[in-house]
Amino acid sequence: MTPQTRSRTINYHRPEEDKTKLFERTGLEQLRALIDGLVPPPPISSHIGLEFVSADDGDVVMTAQPDESHYNPIGSVHGGFFATVLDSVCGSAVHSTLPAGVGYTSLEIKVSFLRPITAETGTVTAHGWITRRGRSAAFAEADIRDSDGRVLATASSTCLIIHPTAAR
Repeated sequence: MTPQTRSRTINYHRPEEDKTKLFERTGLEQLRALIDGLVPPPPISSHIGLEFVSADDGDVVMTAQPDESHYNPIGSVHGGFFATVLDSVCGSAVHSTLPAGVGYTSLEIKVSFLRPITAETGTVTAHGWITRRGRSAAFAEADIRDSDGRVLATASSTCLIIHPTAAR
């Protein structure tokens, strides 16, 4: 039996090349502009059907749409899907607390896989929140749930806060 070949086209907006434009707003203002459709979503969003639902100070909710293109060799969604969604929601929770001109990057993430995801799972909801934010690092936690509220995975993350370089 020959496997059926399928394809998927990914459409995305080119990322903003002028980095100063990205930092004109606070992190929360940036996220709310994404939610309101005033700026295009980041390119990674189109790969996993990632959409912002809400953003408040230190608290972000997103949804993602798993499908067969995310499968691993054993017929379930690859752990990289979980990790990408959880890293996105943890990072965005940190991002929502940042003033204009300040950035962040993930330093580490620990993911616990609790239940499998398949295409039949349908849309999953990820919630990320800050557990502590300092001047140079922030700590966040997150979970992914199915439509019945069952926890599918959890994560904890550490992000580096990147302040603008002082003029020399």
